[in-house]
Amino acid sequence: MNKNQIAISSLAMDLKRAALGYHRGSITMAHRFLQEAIKRKNEIDPESVKPYVANLLKKLDELVKEKDTARIAEDALMYSTLFQNASLSIA
Repeated sequence: MNKNQIAISSLAMDLKRAALGYHRGSITMAHRFLQEAIKRKNEIDPESVKPYVANLLKKLDELVKEKDTARIAEDALMYSTLFQNASLSIA
């Protein structure tokens, strides 16, 4: 596993935890995992990943600005799945 693959896998897991937290109503916990996901995003070199992954990384910043927690939960789960699939295709 290379550095980007580990970071993308970790990003997917943080987003999944955030999605579950928002869905369950644990807003504080979910917000913390969303912040961890943003930190993880900054560890990934967008120049060395496929263009669609770099595009997803850019869209991830919009997720933090969203106010509707149900929307954040849905989008975080979707991004989680996409990043998880991306990390598997890097291998």
